[in-house]
Amino acid sequence: MTDKVVLGTIGGAFGVHGEVRLKSFCAIPEDIADYTPLETEKGRVFNQIVLTGRTKNGLTARLDGVTTKEEADALRNTELFAPRDRLPPTDDDEFYYADLIGLPVFDTGGEQLGTVRAVQNHGAGDLLEIHAPGRSTTILLPFTQEAVPTVDLTAGRIVADPPEGLF
Repeated sequence: MTDKVVLGTIGGAFGVHGEVRLKSFCAIPEDIADYTPLETEKGRVFNQIVLTGRTKNGLTARLDGVTTKEEADALRNTELFAPRDRLPPTDDDEFYYADLIGLPVFDTGGEQLGTVRAVQNHGAGDLLEIHAPGRSTTILLPFTQEAVPTVDLTAGRIVADPPEGLF
């Protein structure tokens, strides 16, 4: 699904009448409803999302065709995709997470450190999760201008200046 970008994830049922918990990956979480129709990886299409409220870690919503708690629970952990061409262009220093995943990461001397496996944000800023060859665990690199001075999507590479001892 390279021509599509994940905009959110369904967290399961919220209540007993078919509402779902929804985690939005949009800069303004409520904007997820503006990108309908959204599609699942299995091809199910949601033509309408009606936001009904907020939860501690996201939104609550009604999805067209989902009317029971059981249907909502069956969608737990389902990602919602939008076509890339419907997304706004990014500024020079902004990137869609989907564009970073899979890029090789090099240090400032040109040595490959690993590959971006995921981008995470636990509330204190973005982190690049990097899989380094020969390591059993991934490394979390702060995605800041200081630690990651260059992201070159055209060349398909990231240049990092990681804190001492991280790698």
